[in-house]
Amino acid sequence: MSMNIETLLAQAGCGRDARTGALSTPIYQTATFEHPELGRSTGFDYSRTSNPTRLALEETLAAAEGGARGFAFGSGLAAIDCVLRLFQPGDRLVVTEDLYGGTFRILEKVFRPVGVEAIYVDTSRVELVAAALAQPGVRAVFLETPSNPLLKIADIRAIAALAQARGLLTIVDNTFLTFLLQRPLELGADIVVYSASKYLGGHNDVVAGALVARTPALAERLGFFQNSVGGVLGPQDAWLLLRGLKTLPLRLRQQQENARLIAEFLARHPRVSQVWYPGLPAHPGRDVLLGESAGCGAMIAFSVESAARVPDILKRVRVFRFAESLGGVESLITYPIAQTHADIPVDIRDRLGIHDRLLRLSVGIENVADLLADLEAVL
Repeated sequence: MSMNIETLLAQAGCGRDARTGALSTPIYQTATFEHPELGRSTGFDYSRTSNPTRLALEETLAAAEGGARGFAFGSGLAAIDCVLRLFQPGDRLVVTEDLYGGTFRILEKVFRPVGVEAIYVDTSRVELVAAALAQPGVRAVFLETPSNPLLKIADIRAIAALAQARGLLTIVDNTFLTFLLQRPLELGADIVVYSASKYLGGHNDVVAGALVARTPALAERLGFFQNSVGGVLGPQDAWLLLRGLKTLPLRLRQQQENARLIAEFLARHPRVSQVWYPGLPAHPGRDVLLGESAGCGAMIAFSVESAARVPDILKRVRVFRFAESLGGVESLITYPIAQTHADIPVDIRDRLGIHDRLLRLSVGIENVADLLADLEAVL
């Protein structure tokens, strides 16, 4: 029986313990598993390779995304590390230029020294991506869409078609929208990446990452690296992530509605010089996004007229919390140049527009009147 995704998520992990009838997936807090006899296994040998709690999560992620297999890791960067191990010295990747600082760091400080090179491109412009894909040695394109923090939109369908025509992989970081709003595998992507700490977990209480592969062959390669390197998610955190997934549709629906109202408020505010939110009519990527997704998400970036006002705003907010991360039920305000994007050199940040007047909001599920009042008070 096929189920709608809300039903699949609400019942994620249910009914996996036939012996006791436990409704919730048990937390199998064990490193190893006893063999019935020589040559026979329960299907589980050692929890680095597979654990029943993590397997319940990974199967849910694969089903929700529409992929061949899912993988859960100890962080989003551990998941990205696994993907990047597909490439060899001399290989090059075309990468979204305004992306999360941690992804930039692992590309530049960990993989470039061993010969895997990133070519950074404005992936909201298909013609620039096409030119970059034609360069020698390119093996894949890595898209972050919407991008972090400027919320630029890449045309996944068009770029994946270009990559496929050249026999290249398309990798999409889908953290901001999740499979509820954007389904990269159905648009032609090969691998979907998540910082599962964010919307998938949704409560700022677990650090996790995830991958979903479109094909069994690609899944086999990723599974080899996951087992060999061992940056896997533990059973307690896997259980927390399973629990978070159950309410994802409800949370994201409220977060997105709150974000729309807040973006419209900021766009009208005299002390806000610019707003980046794909749901606003003036956003340049709005039509592309609405053609490939079911919504615009709950992330907003905006700039104020003077950097001198930023410390006061961050100190005086009362409902928004000044913290890193995003996607949880609590609304957060972040200062990218000092937090999420501090590892990107200043000259690159300045060129991209990640400047000292830029603030980023992760909108939660609070009553929107309280969120608006908080912003009005500090602005």
